[in-house]
Amino acid sequence: MDSFEINKIVAAVLMVALLVIGIGKLSDLIFHVEKPETPGYSVEVETATTISTTSSSTTSDKIDISALMAMGDIAHGEKVFKKCAACHSIIKGGKNAIGPALYNVVGRKVGAVEDYKYSKALAAYDKEWTFEELNGFLIKPAKWIKGTKMAYAGLRKEKDRASVIKYLNENSDSPLPLP
Repeated sequence: MDSFEINKIVAAVLMVALLVIGIGKLSDLIFHVEKPETPGYSVEVETATTISTTSSSTTSDKIDISALMAMGDIAHGEKVFKKCAACHSIIKGGKNAIGPALYNVVGRKVGAVEDYKYSKALAAYDKEWTFEELNGFLIKPAKWIKGTKMAYAGLRKEKDRASVIKYLNENSDSPLPLP
C-alpha cells in the first residue's frame, strides 16, 4: 500500500466525521425544540436528613456499659480474640508482637508497656483502659484515637466487643469487677 492510498483513507474518515458533526449542527438549527416551563410529570423526593458524628466523649455517654457487658461471654471472647492474636499476645509474660502484649490491659494506663514503641497518638493519650475506653477503641481504633498505628477495622457487633473486653479483663492478675 503506498502513501497515496493511506492519504485517501484518512481523508475519507475525516470527511465522514465532519459530515456527521455538520449534519448534527445543521439539524439543531433547523429543528429547534423549546423545553416546556413545567414538566409533564413531577417526581416527589423525600428530603434526606444528615446526622453529624460527634466526638468520642459524647458517644461514650450514650452507651450503657453495664448492659453492654451483660451481653458478653468469656468463651465467645476467646474465639473472637483469635483475630487479635495475630498481632497481640494475651499470655502472662507474653512478648510484644506487632502490637503490645495485652495481659493486664484492663485498668492499665494507655501506652504503658515499656518495651513497646507506641504511636505518638497512643503515647500522648492520657487515659486508662477502662471498659468504656476499650469499647470505644474496639469499635474503630483509628476513629477513637486519631493517629494510632493500629490498622484494625474494629468489631461492629456489641456482643463481640463485650466478650473480648470480658476476656481481656479475665486475663489479668487482678480482674476488675464488672460494671
